[in-house]
Amino acid sequence: MISVNNLEFHFGSRVLYEDANLHIKPKDKIGLIGLNGTGKSTFLRVLVGEYKPDAGSIQMSKDTTIGFLNQDLLSYDTHESILSVAMQAFEQALKLQKEIDEVLHQMETNYQDAHVEKLAKLQDQFDALDGYNIQSKAEEILEGLGFTTEELQRPLKTFSGGWRMRVMLAKILLQKPSLLLLDEPTNHLDLPSIKWLESYLEGYEGAVIIVSHDREFLDKTTNMTVEVSQQKLNVYAGNYSFYLEEKELRNEIQKGAYENQQAAIRQTERFIERFKAKATKAKQAQSRMKALERMERIEDVASDAPKVNFKFQFSVEPGRHILRLEHMSKKYGDKIIFRDTNVNIERGDKIALIGANGKGKSTLMRIVAGTEAVDGKRQLGHNVIMAFYAQHQLESLNVENEILQELTEAGSKRNEMELRTILGSFLFTGDQVFKKIKVLSGGEKSRVALAKTLISEANFLLLDEPTNHLDMQSVNILIQALDQYEGTFVVISHDRFFVENVANKIWYIEDYQLKEYPGTYHEFEYFMEQKEKERKQNAVKPEKSAPKEEPKKPAFSANGNSQQLQNDLKKANKQLKELEDQVSKLEQELARYEAQLADPDIYANADKLKDTTKKFDQTKKELDAKSKLWENAMEQVEELEGQLKG
Repeated sequence: MISVNNLEFHFGSRVLYEDANLHIKPKDKIGLIGLNGTGKSTFLRVLVGEYKPDAGSIQMSKDTTIGFLNQDLLSYDTHESILSVAMQAFEQALKLQKEIDEVLHQMETNYQDAHVEKLAKLQDQFDALDGYNIQSKAEEILEGLGFTTEELQRPLKTFSGGWRMRVMLAKILLQKPSLLLLDEPTNHLDLPSIKWLESYLEGYEGAVIIVSHDREFLDKTTNMTVEVSQQKLNVYAGNYSFYLEEKELRNEIQKGAYENQQAAIRQTERFIERFKAKATKAKQAQSRMKALERMERIEDVASDAPKVNFKFQFSVEPGRHILRLEHMSKKYGDKIIFRDTNVNIERGDKIALIGANGKGKSTLMRIVAGTEAVDGKRQLGHNVIMAFYAQHQLESLNVENEILQELTEAGSKRNEMELRTILGSFLFTGDQVFKKIKVLSGGEKSRVALAKTLISEANFLLLDEPTNHLDMQSVNILIQALDQYEGTFVVISHDRFFVENVANKIWYIEDYQLKEYPGTYHEFEYFMEQKEKERKQNAVKPEKSAPKEEPKKPAFSANGNSQQLQNDLKKANKQLKELEDQVSKLEQELARYEAQLADPDIYANADKLKDTTKKFDQTKKELDAKSKLWENAMEQVEELEGQLKG
């Protein structure tokens, strides 16, 4: 579909891509990853033609269409309803609808056969485009992305930036381009909407390239990972978790090759140094020197996973009870947020507050912080020192300060060496600590603000969406920091990987009450799935008890006749044997593919690796299905044998 060949692209004097190659096939679901600044978003803009390559080519088939979700779309503004904006995706159908309306208007005063024929033709074309269902399609996607039915007629202008971005995403999804480019699509989505988008992309018929820092989202939506590293596009034939495993294996192989080459270089250099002045060996030494100069050097494996290790300082130890809110109620006008609910935070709690936007999460954080008025009793515990991080606090950074100066003025009483060590953990190394705040990107400002929050002497942290605008490396840094933090915190986040790794309690808002699950996010998710299953089962129960069903007869029905039972048993055994042979054959195939994937040489050939991985997955699915059939057949044989004995 699209072929990127020997791409070279410079941003000023900086080389982002050099001799980079990628082949995008229909139905590829690609996660585009890499450190901040490596050029992920730039690559998407090169694909859509916004930026022109300095060298190389991008070839695509004539029928390729591209939909690009990017942060620039936030500037789009209109008084039209969000439903109308989303329906702009159906440009041709809307044009036909307008022509149909005009013909109908003409027929009211001037009825002619020509008008009837034209109307019939237009309606056929409109029907072929499924024009009668475009509104329902737009409504379905907008509501899937979190809008209520009542909000669909509200003007786009009345929504905040994050909600506007959802409208633009809906419009792009409705266009159904053959290639979707999504740049950080989860930044403006809450958890239910993220899950909806995952489900939608799973069944999407076209190709997709996603730039995202959300690991779980990438795992559930991609089948291929492309890492931007060292000006190249490095392909891995699997999702993000697969990439991590294969990257570690490739790094081991590269590290071994690097160390072997370095040992050979040292040996050669010793030979040259020893014999270059000796007449009988000088020619040989000169030859080896030239060989060293021509040698293509293997690079050492660069660590892209910095370790966080700094000591948190508390001036005072808090009491057992951090905060209590009793019989709390909150509403804005007629809109109820909380009704007679209670909050209890104990020392050592690591709490994640999750759920859909608009339920009151940020309101609750402000109530806990004491900056929002509320009905009920609020009691802060003994010796509790609080620090509150939220996105709007990025604006409180002094833009004229240098990074190191900003942390020095935070009043933590740490010396320059300690602060530089902390900034190094947050990816600010060397002279970078002297960069002014005003030249930093959104993600860099977030890291500075987080560092300021974490070096405070606060023993109770409130963190509202701390992972927004952070890349994966920065998210991992924050996870490590919070893991070492001995205080108490409450965090709002839609990043499931982050929540799973930092929280020991889950808060969620339901029926205007704050509810708590004492466990990890994945345990909570399983709990909610079971709860939903029970709800559905109870919903379909009939009011009157239905008559009991008769036990199902076996697939090989027996009528009590001994000869018939023996015939049925013979057939069942034959089927069981066939299934055993099929399972055995599939197990051998699976073992063969496993052996191929265990061979390090396969990772030098991306296409072969992808093909083998695909065959492995297909064979495993088929084996699982056949094994289930074998189990059923075995039960059938045992049942028939029991009937014969009886």
